[in-house]
Amino acid sequence: MWSYVVRRVLYNIPIYLVIVMVVMAMLRINDPVSAYLSKNATEAERALKEAEFGLDQPFLVQYFQMLKSIVTLDFSAKSWYQETNTVGQVIGPSILPSLKITIPALLFSTLIAIVVALIAAANRGRAIDRGLMFIAVVGMSVSFLVFIILGQYFGAFWLTEKTGVDLFAVRYDADRLSGNFAADWVKYFLLPVMISVVVSMGYDTRFYRTVIVEQTNADYIRTAKAKGCSQARVMFIHLLRNAMIPIITRVMITMPFLIVGSLLLEVYFSIPGMGATLLTHMQNKDFAVTQTIVAILAAIFILSNILTDVLYAIVDPRVRLS
Repeated sequence: MWSYVVRRVLYNIPIYLVIVMVVMAMLRINDPVSAYLSKNATEAERALKEAEFGLDQPFLVQYFQMLKSIVTLDFSAKSWYQETNTVGQVIGPSILPSLKITIPALLFSTLIAIVVALIAAANRGRAIDRGLMFIAVVGMSVSFLVFIILGQYFGAFWLTEKTGVDLFAVRYDADRLSGNFAADWVKYFLLPVMISVVVSMGYDTRFYRTVIVEQTNADYIRTAKAKGCSQARVMFIHLLRNAMIPIITRVMITMPFLIVGSLLLEVYFSIPGMGATLLTHMQNKDFAVTQTIVAILAAIFILSNILTDVLYAIVDPRVRLS
């Protein structure tokens, strides 16, 4: 297995190098120096600012310096927008807030969608199946932004007005943190996680139901029923185990959308995560931070693809990595 992982990593290195090069080249199509100087800036001022940003060096030199910082995890380059901080000091504090949204959202959405899909598949063609699929289709048809607006209104304003309990906050406020991890997570992160779960439920439930329904006609399911296994054991043990490969595929495919979704949630809830940090520094033409975050996300996507194949071999002994 390890030899396979090493080969896959080596195979994806050229792809990753191209991604980083293309991102850096695209960021430099428009002159970033102009955003930090006045309209009447002299050539001397422009040259000084280019030297400060490292743009006076050839593109390949900048490219290899970027690769060196990624390989050595040395993000000590100065941020263009927050001049008193390094790239690492900007990105570092934003990782944990993003993980507080994406990891719970991924776990909850996957578990709930699988259970709902199992219930729908077990009652295929009945009212409960049709009702659940109707709700799933409705959920797929509504924009992410609509769910955010409704979640903020009913989860914060309406709930507080009706109960008098300020359970959820609409905006993240670092100055009002209590120091209690659980209480702070519920107040500032639970509502965004719930919105993310609701948004993904429609797509995930329909996909998992289709996979499970296809498995219900397999020979091993009929054999398990003939041996007297209960419906719950057949669905949750035999069927679910054999449906793990498409489930793993779906989970890994969902990861990029979770990151995009967390960007919207971070912006609308003012959560200082990687998505909000990326958007802020892109708007302010801080290419030092922007290209580093994009390079990190690209590495995560590539590693998740490799991890997918490894999980295939773990959950299904018929799969051999070669």
